[in-house]
Amino acid sequence: MIKTIPNGVFPTMITPYTEDNKVDYNGVEKLLQWYESKGVDGIFAICQSSEIFYLSFEERLELLKFIMKNAPKGVSIVASGHTEDDIETQLYQANKFIDEGIDAYVFISNRFAKEDEDDSVLLKNFERAVKSIPEVALGIYECPYPYKRIITPYVMKELTNMGNFRFLKDTCCDIDMIKEKLDAVKGTDFKIYNANAATLLETLKLGVSGYSGVMANFHPELYSYLCKNFEKEPEKAQLVQDFVGFFSVAECQMYPVNAKYYVGLDGVDISIKCRNKNADEFTRNRQLEIEQMYSLTQEFKKNYNL
Repeated sequence: MIKTIPNGVFPTMITPYTEDNKVDYNGVEKLLQWYESKGVDGIFAICQSSEIFYLSFEERLELLKFIMKNAPKGVSIVASGHTEDDIETQLYQANKFIDEGIDAYVFISNRFAKEDEDDSVLLKNFERAVKSIPEVALGIYECPYPYKRIITPYVMKELTNMGNFRFLKDTCCDIDMIKEKLDAVKGTDFKIYNANAATLLETLKLGVSGYSGVMANFHPELYSYLCKNFEKEPEKAQLVQDFVGFFSVAECQMYPVNAKYYVGLDGVDISIKCRNKNADEFTRNRQLEIEQMYSLTQEFKKNYNL
């Protein structure tokens, strides 16, 4: 069934772990509740922020099953997770995830063509994929790992004629290109969600449908305000943009260790343990940076009634 994907904020969901390096399902449940309390519109599950390249297929599937069972009411769940190199295995994995009832399945763009292959290969594999899965809303994620494959406006246009594409997590960080992509899908149901905090407000004005990026694991409520109020309160929206844009440098600190530390400061009892980063390298000075970010976020929200 083709579901409607709401506009707004879709955090890229992080994965909590126990001290013996297993998925911490108690922590996952608390994290889902935290997202809900912050007013998000959806959750992008089983993505790179979830450390999918460090989770087995069985772990990814079990995690998605738990997320779907415990998903907050009214919060849309989109998910990815196909990490293999061969298309057949990817499609098998995709079908298993779709069977769990997600609102949209999100393809990883770099899984469908090698770095030295052109867009004809990408489109051929997209067409094959669309024909091999049930009728469901589809998305694309321009995942930076193992290499970033940006979806061009031409490919966007071709995809609108191919399947039920509804969601693009855009990581190009280029306002002009995003405008070209918006023009390419104008009049369709294919929505663009910007992953780049610094360009968010300008692209919202152009017509993107929301934000889906790592910084929604720090202060998603600020992104929610921005997406919902940028037209009604333009001056305040610019202040919020300046705040979130500057603090988005945290992406380059020690993500997702620092995100787990931040949500811990906000009352979510999870470990900062990760599989793709060594949490022991999250030194006290780095912790202080996140503590100061958290403190300023609370003061900013108080001063501006957010």
